[in-house]
Amino acid sequence: MNGLKTTVLLAGLTGLFLVVGAAIGGQSGMTIALVLAVGMNFFAYWNSDKMVLSMYGAREVGPREAPELYEIVRELARRGSLPMPRVYVIDDDTPNAFATGRNPEHAAVAATTGILRILTREELAGVMAHELGHVMNRDILVSTISATIGGAITWLANFAMFFGGSSRDEEEGGGGGLGLVGGLLMMILAPLAATLVQMAISRAREYGADDAGARLSGNPLWLASALEKLERGNRAHPMHAADARPATAHLFIVNPLSAGSLAGLFSTHPPIEERVRRLRHMEGVS
Repeated sequence: MNGLKTTVLLAGLTGLFLVVGAAIGGQSGMTIALVLAVGMNFFAYWNSDKMVLSMYGAREVGPREAPELYEIVRELARRGSLPMPRVYVIDDDTPNAFATGRNPEHAAVAATTGILRILTREELAGVMAHELGHVMNRDILVSTISATIGGAITWLANFAMFFGGSSRDEEEGGGGGLGLVGGLLMMILAPLAATLVQMAISRAREYGADDAGARLSGNPLWLASALEKLERGNRAHPMHAADARPATAHLFIVNPLSAGSLAGLFSTHPPIEERVRRLRHMEGVS
């Protein structure tokens, strides 16, 4: 089922890529978008994790640079019988974290300096266990690739606004682009549609990672407490780097978008209150 959902999600994002291409250049635009989409899917499979980490200026750390974080991740990976992921730190006051990679053998976890400052060791373990839960559930590939393709759709939609589609194809009877009005619509609707496609799967996956993380850490209350702190911290210090890249927002453990951001109205995350309620009602976690 997870594989089917992944296929549907990637097909949906690729389809949106083609629609925006058609809006820009009609039939020829769609053809070019198809070639780009195929190439992007192949490129994203191998490189999307590196691209996302680079977007946020993440730096890889070891036991010397971040001893507590590294040791927590190593212990959790051992408990979950997972390969040791690469560990990254992002210099940002916003408390947040995410996991990326194409499979457990090529996974990475990243935490901001903000999250390292405000969480206790137990709460940090709960967060890292959640991220490794994504690795265990094999969510990270589709999440990372959809961030890459969703970002490309947003870029194409903005491109459409400035160039307004091709009227030449219309004049020649080829169906043509959608013109300036279509370009404006694509600028608004395509990023929204890409977010909605992501949202169809990512909300359920957050609950699944919460559950897996609670069991991996051994105490669901650690993650519940961390989520409450992270929600307050993100309201107080929104991640402006994420506002500039809304297609990557679903990667983070809590929604990093500011309340004033249009994309923030379409969060790919379930409500924190519901996540905390579920965690507090978990029993028999060991």
